Amino acid sequence: MTDAERLTAASVLQRLSALANPDDVPGLSRFFKTAPGEYGEGDTFIGVRRGPLTALAKECLGMPVGELELLLRSEIHEARAAALTIMSEEGRKKRTSPERRRELFELYLRRHDGINNWDLVDSAAPYVVGGYLEHRRRDILYELARSPVLWERRTAMVATWYFIRAGDLDDAFAIAELLLDDKHDLIHKATGWMLRSAGEMDRARLVNFLDAHAATMPRTALRYAIEKFTPADRAHYLALKSAPHSRHPPA
Repeated sequence: MTDAERLTAASVLQRLSALANPDDVPGLSRFFKTAPGEYGEGDTFIGVRRGPLTALAKECLGMPVGELELLLRSEIHEARAAALTIMSEEGRKKRTSPERRRELFELYLRRHDGINNWDLVDSAAPYVVGGYLEHRRRDILYELARSPVLWERRTAMVATWYFIRAGDLDDAFAIAELLLDDKHDLIHKATGWMLRSAGEMDRARLVNFLDAHAATMPRTALRYAIEKFTPADRAHYLALKSAPHSRHPPA
């Protein structure tokens, strides 16, 4: 198979079909909450596991943007996951050109309607969105954080992981603060995850954030944020939910 044949949406869909195991579909559908009224309502799985899907994606780096977009328009979850894995793998590579990074970033935003579950956001937002914005204005993240669309808000939060790993924590804390009143558990989890990651880089700054917000922030976000604290410090912050003026924990 030539590169021209291999790097097409049609080829990826054919190969995904060959990897599919229908017996895995019910479990995947339950795990990703596709029942009526759930956050993944109506999504379609064909039963491809993450390992084979990632291996396939790594064979398709350099796929034209138009072909990636066809995958992101697919009703099949694994097709969209393959496209985003390709995009993320390219975002990780130092040799990826600035032009290609811009194309992938713009594609991610343009087809965010197909990025409609937490695994899809989490697989690509750090490197495709965060990586592209590393040395650029980040206004778009604040727009996404205020979006009525759950997955756009999750993108805003999870994209900051890239900045956090570089020691740049301002946007992570600012967007976390914007999302503290969010009603959705998946935003609470993403917010707590990023706060925990930021705390690994600057414990004192996380402590200051928690001192200001632990009493009122969602309990799930708080639990995620303090996961690596000592038992005594975890107990202190959890107690603030019912006692907002509790004493600062020991250093």
